[in-house]
Amino acid sequence: MHHTKTFVAAAVGLGLLTLSACGSSDSGSGGDSKTVTLVSHDSWAVSTSVLKDFEKQSGYTVKVLKDGDAGQAVNKAILTKDNPQGDVFFGVDNTLLSRALDNGLFQSYDAKGSDLVKPEYRVDQTKHRVTPIDTGDICVNYDKAYFSKHKLTPPTSFADLVKPEYKNLLVTENAATSSPGLGFLLGSAAQFGDDGWQGYWKKLKANGVKVVDGWEQAYDQEFSGSAGGRKAGGDRPLVVSYASSPPAEVIYADPKPTTAPTGVSYGTCFRQTEYAGLLSNAKNTKGGKAFLDFLLTKEFQQDMPLNMFVYPVIQGAQVPQEFVKYGRQASDPETMAPAKIAADRDQWVKSWTSLVLK
Repeated sequence: MHHTKTFVAAAVGLGLLTLSACGSSDSGSGGDSKTVTLVSHDSWAVSTSVLKDFEKQSGYTVKVLKDGDAGQAVNKAILTKDNPQGDVFFGVDNTLLSRALDNGLFQSYDAKGSDLVKPEYRVDQTKHRVTPIDTGDICVNYDKAYFSKHKLTPPTSFADLVKPEYKNLLVTENAATSSPGLGFLLGSAAQFGDDGWQGYWKKLKANGVKVVDGWEQAYDQEFSGSAGGRKAGGDRPLVVSYASSPPAEVIYADPKPTTAPTGVSYGTCFRQTEYAGLLSNAKNTKGGKAFLDFLLTKEFQQDMPLNMFVYPVIQGAQVPQEFVKYGRQASDPETMAPAKIAADRDQWVKSWTSLVLK
């Protein structure tokens, strides 16, 4: 599901592939291969019929290499950048984009359809090393039943989460190992500033925030509002997840409820965007370019929401009714300039680790 995907992706993106030797990538027998290899995080998903359409129209067969979670994928991509595992990498997000670009993981390609990408999602406009593919919001989700039973109003903002009435209720992911965890940290830094976020996290820690390694553990085990969490006996009614998590709870339920069992605290959201790129030293650059073009088609963009629980980035793409009804995007999410993330991310994560985990 989207959740897994996104945090994985984020880090994964770290490891795209190297720019330095792109001159040699079109030469050799691999250049005319009829197979395009996509390297991605574990939650890549597309409807079979949509992928078949691409293969039929382009003449390429797509091979998908799912490369584990964020850290694994990034490390492997960096280690193998001179001889990459594939042609296209999907899943690096804005929280880790600078690391991927600094490591020379992609070569330039301005994908067909990039003019349809909404301006707010465009980056690297001079070199076109990555193509925006999807977007979503990392936000605190709440268990409606818990708050109703305890006659408690759910929190609506970052500031609410440190109030006594929410003590020992929140579970979040490790900012050093999880992209939702990192996004939540960046959201708090955007909200409280360079001088205020550490004080905020001291208050969160004092108020009993629980930190786990990744999204799956937080959402599917610790959170009392998810189907998985209820089964696992999760006792935390607040979790850092996505604005698109409530529709997932409806869509995958049997029988389907008339309303989502979970809600979103929209004042806690941080906007995440994911990118794909043509790996430096890709053996099949021509096929890789065709695949990147495909990722920006309306057919693929409209297929994404119910497969990966993310939003399209091109103008004119429709989202499913379940998203409209249960999982609207945040109207005013926290954001941060890529240069700011690049400058401060690693030091913030280091400070956060010593502050919260020790």
